[in-house]
Amino acid sequence: MATPCRFAARSCARQLRSAASPRSSAQMLRVSCTTRRYNSTEAAAVNPKIADIVDQISKLTLLETADLVSSLKSKLNIPDMPIGGFAAAPAAAAPAAAAEEAEEAPAAPAEKTLFTLKLQSIDAAAKAKIIKEVKGMLGLSLVDSKKFVESAPKMMKENVPKEDAEKIIATMKELGAVVVME
Repeated sequence: MATPCRFAARSCARQLRSAASPRSSAQMLRVSCTTRRYNSTEAAAVNPKIADIVDQISKLTLLETADLVSSLKSKLNIPDMPIGGFAAAPAAAAPAAAAEEAEEAPAAPAEKTLFTLKLQSIDAAAKAKIIKEVKGMLGLSLVDSKKFVESAPKMMKENVPKEDAEKIIATMKELGAVVVME
């Protein structure tokens, strides 16, 4: 689940819990201040249809919210954000690019620009260095990085530009790991 959705779900859950439990006046003041801050866009949404949808979503549990997000992503063809946190500009340009591609005749298949990196195997002597590199590259904890490296072959990253993929492959090859581009 994307970070803003997760944050929204947590704040909704907090508000629902706070409505069920009695609070002191200081706590109520703190809750009302944060509620005002997060609901500042509520005044702009005067469309009753949108207000009904917002009311229904605010009554969902955390698991139902996660299901809703995944359903919307699949229905609207919204890709998950990569772990590396690439810029949002390509995602914003994607609908415009898709519209242009739909208008053009499919004369030749487009050259592949985004690749998936797969860790095939590692050199046992350089295992510690590879674990450190994977930890820094994927943002995993040390334990998770160790499990990841030991479970090779395994997908490392998806939707990586060709230049970045080649750099990663070269770095991992120097350390003693075999990484392939798919």
